[in-house]
Amino acid sequence: MTTHHIHSARFSWRDLGRAAIRESFRKLDPRVQWRNPVMFVVYIGAILVTAIGIADLLHGRWSEAGFVWAVDFWLWLTVLFANFSEALAEGQGKAQAASLRQARHEVTAKKLREARHDAGWEEVAGASLQPGDYVLVEAGDTIPSDGEAVEGVASVDESAITGESAPVIREGGGDRSAVTGGTRVLSDWLVVRITSSPGETFLDRMIRMVEGAARRKTPNEIALAVLLVLLTIVFLVVTVTLYPFSYYSVHFANHSGTVISTTVLVALLVCLIPTTIGALLPAIGIAGIMRLLQANVVAKSGRAIEAAGDADVLFLDKTGTITFGNRQASAFYPAPGVTDQELASAARLSSLTDDTPEGKSIVLLAEQKYPSARESVGEDAKWIAFSAETRMSGVDASGKELRKGAPDAVKAWVLEKGGQWPAEIDQIVQKVAQSGATPLVVALDGRGLGVVELKDIVKPGIKERFAELRKMGIRTVMVTGDNPLTAGAIAAEAGVDDYLAEAKPETKLARIREYHQEGHMVAMTGDGTNDAPALAQADVAVCMASGTQAAREAANMVDLDSDPTKLLEIVRIGKQLLMTRGSLTTFSIANDVAKYFAIIPAAFVGTYPQVAALNIMDLSSPESAILSAVIFNAVVIPFLIPLALKGVAYRAVSAQALLRRNLLIYGLGGLIAPFIGIKLIDILLSLL
Repeated sequence: MTTHHIHSARFSWRDLGRAAIRESFRKLDPRVQWRNPVMFVVYIGAILVTAIGIADLLHGRWSEAGFVWAVDFWLWLTVLFANFSEALAEGQGKAQAASLRQARHEVTAKKLREARHDAGWEEVAGASLQPGDYVLVEAGDTIPSDGEAVEGVASVDESAITGESAPVIREGGGDRSAVTGGTRVLSDWLVVRITSSPGETFLDRMIRMVEGAARRKTPNEIALAVLLVLLTIVFLVVTVTLYPFSYYSVHFANHSGTVISTTVLVALLVCLIPTTIGALLPAIGIAGIMRLLQANVVAKSGRAIEAAGDADVLFLDKTGTITFGNRQASAFYPAPGVTDQELASAARLSSLTDDTPEGKSIVLLAEQKYPSARESVGEDAKWIAFSAETRMSGVDASGKELRKGAPDAVKAWVLEKGGQWPAEIDQIVQKVAQSGATPLVVALDGRGLGVVELKDIVKPGIKERFAELRKMGIRTVMVTGDNPLTAGAIAAEAGVDDYLAEAKPETKLARIREYHQEGHMVAMTGDGTNDAPALAQADVAVCMASGTQAAREAANMVDLDSDPTKLLEIVRIGKQLLMTRGSLTTFSIANDVAKYFAIIPAAFVGTYPQVAALNIMDLSSPESAILSAVIFNAVVIPFLIPLALKGVAYRAVSAQALLRRNLLIYGLGGLIAPFIGIKLIDILLSLL
């Protein structure tokens, strides 16, 4: 399936960069800076060093002022680079939001006096509609707000939201009843019951989400932020206490050195605290939301994305996810004493009002094989619609009752009617199910007539994808309404770890609760009202955009492409977010460890000349060493911005292998990079 970007938002990186630079200076506002405690310490340090530089100039200390202003310049650049990384990530969201706003405009609505299309209506402002109001939308009208179609059927253009140019069908009742404000009716009409308050429509929530206004820090992000704050406090306390030691050594312990300066202490503090991850952490979270949007999935919270990365159990619908979902009738298997034509005719009658692909294929196969079996029913016919509870459909006409559905459901119905159930039907059902096909049983007046075989095809490559998930420690569970034999055959062919057959809403809900009690994080997809309880229970709940309003409200993500396989992509994006955060945290901490060897000997060589032996980098002078460390601490941030926005390369490996890779690449790399970078900067400063 081709992925269409939300509203086809297009933006220039050059324009985004310019806007981000301007925003970086606006973010120097203290009210903005204090939200990031680590960078706020750098911000305060830069202000303090600026004050020291001004004092040196006023008192004529020109030689000291040059070094102070050089350090101060790079401290301010460190703050600006951190602001730039966040502003660049936010800029993508604002560009997306600006594109989405083009789809939102004030419209008038035809508010109905009653919930009927032929009732009178009055024209009102779309913004005045409240939940529970009914509106009529006809060809050419824009749907004024989110709602649920209760009557009619229409072709709707949803390209303003999804970017998909092909229109979709929305109809009253069923699983295709949800409509979105800002979309346009192309043909026919719908009666829509409004479900959203003004300012709370799906489009409004999307805009707030991509702008970042609705972004809340996730539990893992908060925990990491607390850890960074604690590390910063520890280094702050250590740095502050270093001054008395230096002062005592020079003035009372008969040392001939010099007291460490405040500028050097600030530089030392900034180099030791985790500024790299502190600067990039906000951008990583925003970029995760943007990557999800690029996959045409809207998350209602950042917590949902993070949960996707932690999910270790995936509930996957068989139809449309594991199989192509276009089950077609392929054969009729009559019971003893029943002719092929009799079974085909009964199957056709029971499917005349079945608009599903399966139902239409039964009618088509029966008419192709037996052209004379085109029996009709009288006007007194009462059609029995399929439901998730009964798992049967059919018709009552001319004193006869005809049913078609799941074998166990039809068998229970026949026995309840006092009829006989031939053992041969069970054998046929078992044979069809073992082949991986789906058996449907047809019964008339408490008598089993035979079995209809429905065949579906497992998607190529799906088994390999499940194998990758297994390597990552993720358990896959196939959910299907098929009987256990059919479910087991398809599960074996697809390579899933477990399956849930004859699934009803309550069985799905119960199974998810079982996994929660065992400590698992569960992700699932759904689109129907009967999926809503399970979606509400799941940690990651993805609803199709074509789903019902109940399913959309229960889910914490909406897939605008209505692609059930998107769950696998969502899990990948969630894990990539966690991997990116973990990798850059590892790099940042390792980075700080390496910087100790550059700045600590340089900082204290004036007080304790003996520490010059620790200058293993052979840096040219204490001033050059300190300035080189500060410069490296600043420039490493913009170098890592692309990685923070794009995310680290995703690989389907186990947690142990991922940890080893993290430590090797980002841990060892974080240790080596400062040695090389600081030495090169020192050489360049010496040349200058």
